[in-house]
Amino acid sequence: MLAISIFDLVQGLKPYFLSAGKWLLLLMITGIAAGTLSAVFLTALNWATNFRELHNWLIYLLPLAGLLIGLSYHYMGASVLRGNNLVFDTIHNPNDVIPFRMAPLVLVGTVVTHLFGGSAGREGTALQMSAAAADQLSKPFKLDAEERKILLIAALSAGFAAVFGTPLAGALFGIEVLLLAKFPFKALVPAVLSAYIGAYVTALWGVGHTHYPIGMVPVINLTLLFYSGLAGCVFGVAAILFVRLSGQISKLSKRIGYPPLRPLVGGFAVLGLILLLDTHKYIGLGIPTILAAFQDVSAPQDFMLKILFTAITLGMGFKGGEVTPLFFIGATCGSALAFILPLPVGLLAGMGFVAVFAAAAKTPLACIIMAAELFGFSGCLYVAVACIVAYLISGKHSIYNAPENKAPRHFLFRNKHFY
Repeated sequence: MLAISIFDLVQGLKPYFLSAGKWLLLLMITGIAAGTLSAVFLTALNWATNFRELHNWLIYLLPLAGLLIGLSYHYMGASVLRGNNLVFDTIHNPNDVIPFRMAPLVLVGTVVTHLFGGSAGREGTALQMSAAAADQLSKPFKLDAEERKILLIAALSAGFAAVFGTPLAGALFGIEVLLLAKFPFKALVPAVLSAYIGAYVTALWGVGHTHYPIGMVPVINLTLLFYSGLAGCVFGVAAILFVRLSGQISKLSKRIGYPPLRPLVGGFAVLGLILLLDTHKYIGLGIPTILAAFQDVSAPQDFMLKILFTAITLGMGFKGGEVTPLFFIGATCGSALAFILPLPVGLLAGMGFVAVFAAAAKTPLACIIMAAELFGFSGCLYVAVACIVAYLISGKHSIYNAPENKAPRHFLFRNKHFY
């Protein structure tokens, strides 16, 4: 009798064991793919940046590079042209599998953008590569719409964690960036596991990440927290400027009827700015300038010019992400505020680094966690104030402009009268 009961129990639990095994395998594949693709991408990106810095004449070919990117997407990548927003649409309304061609196209397009001097980031590329690779598993594993949604969220988490080396922030980003009115708790464990696997695999490939020294953090008091809130207001405005200018330039580019010509024109515009200003400071990722912002007060025009360079680059059709440029914008903006706010320059740069991204991506919690992973816990309260204020100030403006992602109501602020 007891043997029969145990047999019945095992048979009853069998579907759960099979499901757990399936998901463990899915997350392992997703994390390994995200980590490996990000390692290849970051290595190629470092090579492109170093090669361009040794051969400055390459910037004169930026318009031609833009034309080649435009032609490749026009004739081979029309179905994946919307990039991140295609991924978000698929998560909200799962239909066709994301074409795998998204991964090589965005990888090559981003490396070419950086090689010839465009101003772009890297997170968008990592997210798209991870999502495209993970979605290929949907049919072999016979995933339903809900399971597929969870897998894609896990892929976003893994890609973000792998490219920045911040697994906790990556896990929360994959969920928070897709918030509508409720927190999808089912995706939490897959997001965390895939994020850690992705970050670990990238590290296994020997690809490192930049470390940002925030320096001294003052003892917490209400006056300094008030100044953090003021800084958050500025960071929110900076995010609005970036989102609006990028959107306006993208809208303006649509007046050019033949899509491949859009990045060609954008390339001439960026090249003209480089020659006019006689500096390469605002092209590429701008990591040296970001690092300098943590040590010395930045010039107030630095963040504004980076907004302009990046808005033209991405708005006119070059490939890459927005996040690293937002780090540049935030860090230099925060550093410049040290002229007027009585907070350490490193702390202000660190606050801006994550707060402008929090406002533009609508991910304040992920950015607070990211700050803890990058800078340590000592400045977390200052960072939290800046991120939340910047998020609130920025309102409905978001870099992720898929219809379902516009002005997501954060689960921390569900008041229907808030906006």
